[in-house]
Amino acid sequence: MRERHASQGARRAREFEAFVAGAAGRLLHAATLLTAEPRDDNPRARRLLALSLAHTYACWDRLRGEDPYDRARQYLATRFAREAWHRHGGFGRARRQPAGTLGVLTPQERLVLVLRLYEGVAEEQTAALLGLPAERVRTICDRATATLLHPPGRPARPVAQAEAAAS
Repeated sequence: MRERHASQGARRAREFEAFVAGAAGRLLHAATLLTAEPRDDNPRARRLLALSLAHTYACWDRLRGEDPYDRARQYLATRFAREAWHRHGGFGRARRQPAGTLGVLTPQERLVLVLRLYEGVAEEQTAALLGLPAERVRTICDRATATLLHPPGRPARPVAQAEAAAS
């Protein structure tokens, strides 16, 4: 009996290690996009990844044919959403913008954009995961894409400074 449990535990550990070897890089990149941290300095993204993988490992035996990557991605997304909600009092603009390219977006816009465009999650699945209507997800994705394609300009310099710079 003991040998069988040990054998099952070893098999479980090997399966999970193989999953992590194949999925951790992509999940970390998704987490880095969500947090809008630089790729080489991303402690929040690494924490999200660790929590997501720990959750996936905890329910590994109960997956029963379910894709572990989907489970890990769902946990990553919901954990990010929960932290953003508590950190910023909602999904509005953060008090200070993250430095990354996606830093101009709100946490909700980043979440929808990463799920839809980077991860390729269908609009309906994204809506169900976030508890939003599909039309709202489409609107958020469109607005985020437009913001990235046409970023808000810097504030204009006062006329006196502009004239002084021109001369």
